Amino acid sequence: MATSLPTLSRPIASSSINHSSSSFVPIRSPFLKFNTSTSLLPSSLSLAPRGITPRFATSTESDSNETLAKTTFHGLCYVLGDNIDTDQIIPAGAACVFPSNQQERDEIGAFALSGLPSFHKTRFVEPGEIKSKYSIIIGGDNFGCGSSREHAPVCLGAAGAKAVVAESYARIFFRNSVATGELFPLESEVRVCDECKTGETVTVELGETGGLLTNHTTGKTYKLKAIGDAGPVIDAGGIFAYARLMGMIPSLT
Repeated sequence: MATSLPTLSRPIASSSINHSSSSFVPIRSPFLKFNTSTSLLPSSLSLAPRGITPRFATSTESDSNETLAKTTFHGLCYVLGDNIDTDQIIPAGAACVFPSNQQERDEIGAFALSGLPSFHKTRFVEPGEIKSKYSIIIGGDNFGCGSSREHAPVCLGAAGAKAVVAESYARIFFRNSVATGELFPLESEVRVCDECKTGETVTVELGETGGLLTNHTTGKTYKLKAIGDAGPVIDAGGIFAYARLMGMIPSLT
């Protein structure tokens, strides 16, 4: 049966993924469509809508109606290298669950980064646990390459990760992170993975024009690229939650 589907305007894009806008491939959804003609957000709509508190925000601007809420994450980092693929993030055999089921979503956190090679002596999630003590993952180039399954960002979020800071992302992982609202896929301006070590204490601070990663163990700071229009979508809890918030699709209640 044909229905009138709402349109979520221009694509959510990573600021430094090496793809031209002409090669953009839209996210496929039965409810939402993307095009490149207009902004994701209407010009009259603030990035932190009135009455809406972003899920990840810990502090806000004094006048947040026209700016992106400041978002801060603080905790231990887990450092990886280049080309971390989705089978390393979650092996295919562990992805036979339904993330929409809350119990299964919680349990999937136990498998987060369980497919890493054996030379990774430190486990992201300890055996028998479903949560990780590491809240920020630091990676290198092409993080999240491989499968298109959304279980990759879901399992990291279920395990307690709030953000990934990487040199660059596989496009599908970046999009799945935004679409599910599980965690922020942030891009660094330098190879932070070469300068940080697993277990060091870091803080990630995000704002409308960019971000900053501070390594409290070494005292060094690193600039992060702005996540742009993807930020409010992640804050809302993913693409469908954002569409409901904006009145694009009916509320569940």
